[in-house]
Amino acid sequence: MRRLAARGAAGDAGEVAAPAADSSDSAQGRSPSSWRLIDLCAIWDAGVYLPSAAWNGASSGVARRRLNEAERLSTVREAQLKRLEVTRPRVLGSRERGRVPRMARQPPPPWVHAAFLLCLLSLGGAIEIPMDPSIQNELTQPPTITKQSVKDHIVDPRDNILIECEAKGNPAPSFHWTRNSRFFNIAKDPRVSMRRRSGTLVIDFRSGGRPEEYEGEYQCFARNKFGTALSNRIRLQVSKSPLWPKENLDPVVVQEGAPLTLQCNPPPGLPSPVIFWMSSSMEPITQDKRVSQGHNGDLYFSNVMLQDMQTDYSCNARFHFTHTIQQKNPFTLKVLTNHPYNDSSLRNHPDMYSARGVAERTPSFMYPQGTASSQMVLRGMDLLLECIASGVPTPDIAWYKKGGDLPSDKAKFENFNKALRITNVSEEDSGEYFCLASNKMGSIRHTISVRVKAAPYWLDEPKNLILAPGEDGRLVCRANGNPKPTVQWMVNGEPLQSAPPNPNREVAGDTIIFRDTQISSRAVYQCNTSNEHGYLLANAFVSVLDVPPRMLSPRNQLIRVILYNRTRLDCPFFGSPIPTLRWFKNGQGSNLDGGNYHVYENGSLEIKMIRKEDQGIYTCVATNILGKAENQVRLEVKDPTRIYRMPEDQVAKRGTTVQLECRVKHDPSLKLTVSWLKDDKPLYIGNRMKKEDDSLTIFGVAERDQGSYTCVASTELDQDLAKAYLTVLADQATPTNRLAALPKGRPDRPRDLELTDLAERSVRLTWIPGDDNNSPITDYVVQFEEDQFQPGVWHDHSKYPGSVNSAVLRLSPYVNYQFRVIAVNEVGSSHPSLPSERYRTSGAPPESNPGDVKGEGTRKNNMEITWTPMNATSAFGPNLRYIVKWRRRETREAWNNVTVWGSRYVVGQTPVYVPYEIRVQAENDFGKGPEPESVIGYSGEDLPSAPRRFRVRQPNLETINLEWDHPEHPNGIMIGYTLKYVAFNGTKVGKQIVENFSPNQTKFTVQRTDPVSRYRFTLSARTQVGSGEAVTEESPAPPNEGNHTKKTVPVKAQAQPIQLTDLYPGMTYTLRVYSRDNEGISSTVITFMTSTAYTNNQADIATQGWFIGLMCAIALLVLILLIVCFIKRSRGGKYPVREKKDVPLGPEDPKEEDGSFDYSDEDNKPLQGSQTSLDGTIKQQESDDSLVDYGEGGEGQFNEDGSFIGQYTVKKDKEETEGNESSEATSPVNAIYSLA
Repeated sequence: MRRLAARGAAGDAGEVAAPAADSSDSAQGRSPSSWRLIDLCAIWDAGVYLPSAAWNGASSGVARRRLNEAERLSTVREAQLKRLEVTRPRVLGSRERGRVPRMARQPPPPWVHAAFLLCLLSLGGAIEIPMDPSIQNELTQPPTITKQSVKDHIVDPRDNILIECEAKGNPAPSFHWTRNSRFFNIAKDPRVSMRRRSGTLVIDFRSGGRPEEYEGEYQCFARNKFGTALSNRIRLQVSKSPLWPKENLDPVVVQEGAPLTLQCNPPPGLPSPVIFWMSSSMEPITQDKRVSQGHNGDLYFSNVMLQDMQTDYSCNARFHFTHTIQQKNPFTLKVLTNHPYNDSSLRNHPDMYSARGVAERTPSFMYPQGTASSQMVLRGMDLLLECIASGVPTPDIAWYKKGGDLPSDKAKFENFNKALRITNVSEEDSGEYFCLASNKMGSIRHTISVRVKAAPYWLDEPKNLILAPGEDGRLVCRANGNPKPTVQWMVNGEPLQSAPPNPNREVAGDTIIFRDTQISSRAVYQCNTSNEHGYLLANAFVSVLDVPPRMLSPRNQLIRVILYNRTRLDCPFFGSPIPTLRWFKNGQGSNLDGGNYHVYENGSLEIKMIRKEDQGIYTCVATNILGKAENQVRLEVKDPTRIYRMPEDQVAKRGTTVQLECRVKHDPSLKLTVSWLKDDKPLYIGNRMKKEDDSLTIFGVAERDQGSYTCVASTELDQDLAKAYLTVLADQATPTNRLAALPKGRPDRPRDLELTDLAERSVRLTWIPGDDNNSPITDYVVQFEEDQFQPGVWHDHSKYPGSVNSAVLRLSPYVNYQFRVIAVNEVGSSHPSLPSERYRTSGAPPESNPGDVKGEGTRKNNMEITWTPMNATSAFGPNLRYIVKWRRRETREAWNNVTVWGSRYVVGQTPVYVPYEIRVQAENDFGKGPEPESVIGYSGEDLPSAPRRFRVRQPNLETINLEWDHPEHPNGIMIGYTLKYVAFNGTKVGKQIVENFSPNQTKFTVQRTDPVSRYRFTLSARTQVGSGEAVTEESPAPPNEGNHTKKTVPVKAQAQPIQLTDLYPGMTYTLRVYSRDNEGISSTVITFMTSTAYTNNQADIATQGWFIGLMCAIALLVLILLIVCFIKRSRGGKYPVREKKDVPLGPEDPKEEDGSFDYSDEDNKPLQGSQTSLDGTIKQQESDDSLVDYGEGGEGQFNEDGSFIGQYTVKKDKEETEGNESSEATSPVNAIYSLA
């Protein structure tokens, strides 16, 4: 039986009426270096604005705002740091969930506050309007452009023209257009109309007209009473696909071995057409490193061979909008040769050119010309460098960059290494590149100087600014480019210089600062940044709102959560100024924060570990100067689902019955579902199986039933798993056929393999079976071998019954197949047949992607992406490669991508243990594979921090209890804890003991070897990287020496050795023997010290001198007591029998003839006089003959011969000791050993 580590709850908050989302900055791809003004006040949670409670200074009014500015900004900075450090993992799979620790917030150093204050002084908070439609409809808002056509808008002349422009605002905006910077009067043109409630233009040509008449530059204006927003300047162009000019082409005459260029010269189109070469019979031209198409569309022959005459060559242009293909008149080649016969056997000749009498030549460049050229590319575009060379033999092309390496993550080779493509070019890609063309006759090189320019791109795009009255804010418009772009500000579509002056507004280059904003400050600002390569236009409005608090989530939500889990209660709200939020439980007056509760900056309440008493109604209250709003959340706590009787591993014989148990405890209010898996797949319950609530029964077990069985017990909130393995033993088969008596052997190999019915994706294979050697052939196994990826390695293709000798084989594209067949009977397999002839299929784009994609960190700051490479049957084409994409999970950042030829790629500079989405897509020269599914991988782990709240408790002298909490920063998957502890007593130290625990264990009990020694404990957490920071604690000190213990032990009045037990090691004791009848009769006091707990060579107590002397003294004392008793009896004395009740001893009571023996852990003088109980009374026994009564409080007992059998307890406290002494029984025939 194996318990699976797969228990978990359905999310931290269980089942909720309104889902909670991660609101941390890390979930949105933000980093501390990229904070914006909007980030200082708000975070986004599932599209809903959750304001920060740190901005409660805004509610104090404008008068106090200036005075509290520095303090408020410092609070915001601290809140941001705290928010970045809070994590909320949602991971299933732990056997015992427990609470998920919150990362503790480290306060920033003072210089951080100072720098932050200097940066944001005089700026207030910004508000974002939530996406709630009711709020959107109620609040006034300037216009915002939501949809527009692309800047370069190319349209199909056969369709109506559509120029999109949509905007939102309250009140709804109106629209107008300009064309070529002049007002465009739509009403005067019957073909032009504007969509209702939209600014989208529709130009209709159904009644005639030429689309070319409407070409030009358009711009949309959206306006309401609070401002005007602008669209980009949209350049409208009509697609063009001109016809190819008619021309008669003479045959091209060329000498064999000479270079040749067939020019395409396609007609200019808009956009440019796609060029490809085919024959006049529409067969594609086979391209390789000798014959290939250049980027300009021309067809290049590095050297012409005689077989190039076998077809003609036609250039084809495919136009995007019209979806038409235009074909140029074909070229025909006439090759002059010294070897007129096209002998196909010479194609594979090791020196083909010399065999055909073609002179060998050094390489020379066909494109580009000369030895050097230059090329300019814009940042973010793809750089394509091309070198095509002629020569005999065909030259090889290699690429290099001067002064450095090619960017391996962005560079890929195309067109048989004749082209180098660098994707997403940046400034560091500028420099000199050169291509080297070489064959055995020599080499040449061509240098290409690459200059990278840049159209404007955003560094800091202006954002909408929503403020409360009297608050400050700013709009920032920062862009970069090459050359450096200029920045122009506009307000409501007009240059800022011509706008009316505003004393509350100050322009400082790329920043507009607003101070003490009022309702009249509302407007829409435009930032236009441009250089010679392009422009960027952004709208950002300034709106001033006074809004009382309101709740955004549904009222009276119900959240159900599993006991001991962590949960989070969300309370999204909105208001201006930003409200503060507090939580209360069951109407109590105290605010919930601290201890088991934690309130986040967005107002969410986290309960770190759910207990039964946490069930109840929670109320959140949002308050600002305009009012307050509240909402309630009802929390129900449910018991976890547990499998308490798990299935066991079993071994069964075939045909027997097997029962697998699975008994479950769960919360009765939750619906329980029990299901079974076999080999981790859903189990089909057939007629041989019976599934009950607590078991699975299999009747007539067969070999196919062998495997792992998993019981899955689940509710809507959590689940538990348990697995067992069933092994089936097969019976020995008894031969029953008539051939059993004949000698059997493996079959002979099949022969005469033949391929027929050749198709693009299939072929028929036929063979002649060999002799079965007295054992019928049960199966045929068809194998194949390909000569590209793994030449000489045979793979199983398919399996067929022994009754057939012909099969249609399904084939994969671009594989050069060779087949063989193996026959199988019960004895074994035959030798493989001789291989068939080869058959190559044509290529195609991949139809699948590599499997087993993983992302795992090998270091704490990287992630290694690996996958299983695709084999020959799934490559489908030449130059198989992989497009690897990755990005941070749950962020909106763009995908990073790189092309890789191997099976691994390492992503560097990653945060510690962060989830990533990973995609790996196959690609060959025919195209890309299907869009892959995303796989979740994690960056590298690091050492965990120390466990929190390490507590050492000592409830008694026998055990020590240890408890701790999980580390604050796990930095990976916790695999357990390591506890090291050692006992010590003064300077003596015992052997260190090491204990390893599971990651879910947070408690441990140590059994003490003695009650005196102390223990030193060192605890650390472990990830796969290793053990992290350790925390050390020591057990409490032993009892203080001032607390003395005293014990009295009764003994028989005869000289027998007495062994004292349960003494503390390393303690000092005093010992005396006295008469219970008369304490004045006492031995001298003996002082001794017990040895320490870890002394190895302890001597036998019976051989110690002090012990021998003590025994002699006891024997002498007992002899004296016997003499006294004899004298009394000879005088006729009698012992009265007192009633069993507590009465004080009178002077007439005769003295009892017994002795006492006491020893103490302090140096006391001999006790004088009689010893009485605390109240001065002594309990009298009914009979002197009962030895049971001579024990201490009923604990001491004697056997029949009078020997002592007893126990004693040591009391630390004086009151308890004296209380026990008062209950002791007296006897005339016993002495008492008293331990004090």
